Parts: sequence; C-alpha cells; structure tokens
Amino acid sequence: MLSLTNLKPNSGSRTTSKRLGRGNGSWKWTFCGRGCKGQNARSGGWVPAWFEWGQTPLFRRLPKLKGFSNAKFKTEYSIINVSDLALLAEKGITTINKEVLLENKLIRRKALPVKLLWSWVLTSKIDVVVEKASITAREAVEKAWGKLETK
Repeated sequence: MLSLTNLKPNSGSRTTSKRLGRGNGSWKWTFCGRGCKGQNARSGGWVPAWFEWGQTPLFRRLPKLKGFSNAKFKTEYSIINVSDLALLAEKGITTINKEVLLENKLIRRKALPVKLLWSWVLTSKIDVVVEKASITAREAVEKAWGKLETK
C-alpha cells in the first residue's frame, strides 16, 4: 500500500552529490577537486569564460577592421550561358528574351536582371535581348551573325 512513509524516487533518477572539503575520509582528499594552489583553488576564485590563461586571447588574434563588403548595394543577376542559347537555337527559337528564358525554365525569377556569359562557341544566328553581357559572350553572338541587345 502506498503511503507517505514509503515514498521513494525511481532508481537512478537521483544521485548523491560529492561531499567536497570533508577531509580525507571522503575520498576527495586534500584539494577537493580544485587542483593545487592558484586563483581558482581559493574561495571566491573565478575567471571569466573568455580568459585563456596567458595565451593571446581570441579577440586579439582576429584581424581588426579588414576588408570591405558592398553586399547591401550588390546587384544579383540570373546567369545564362551561350551554351543555353545554343540549345534554344536547336529547338528553332531565334529570338531570345526574358519571357522565352522563363518558359524554357532557364531562369527562375522574373524580377532579377539577366546576364549572358560565354561558355560555348555559337554556330546559329540568334537575336538576344538581355540586361547585361560579358565581352566574350557578345563576341560569340556577333561571330555567329546574331544580334545582342542590352537594356
């Protein structure tokens, strides 16, 4: 029968704490787990968590005010390669703009401007309208007698 006199916690749920500073009979011996001498062996001894015991601290090892980030004003582009245009030309598409690229799932977001990069020699004549293009991509389109227009 359950009563207040025979209540006890489940086995393993509570452990007894080590009795520190109660002499050598407690099996914690003379220094009680505090080491031998020093600031932390004393009562009230404490060092902050960032203290590295004489090693040059982390905040002094890291560089101070180096570099520059222009991420706030960076323009993000949807990138298209000339090889992608060659695949569209094989399908029979000769005029390529943002709507055509969206339909063929070569770009994902309509809001971003499109930038054309060179990665392939173009053989078929195509007309391309993009916001920006690299010099080599422009030359590749013009070598194939195509027309590249940037907005």
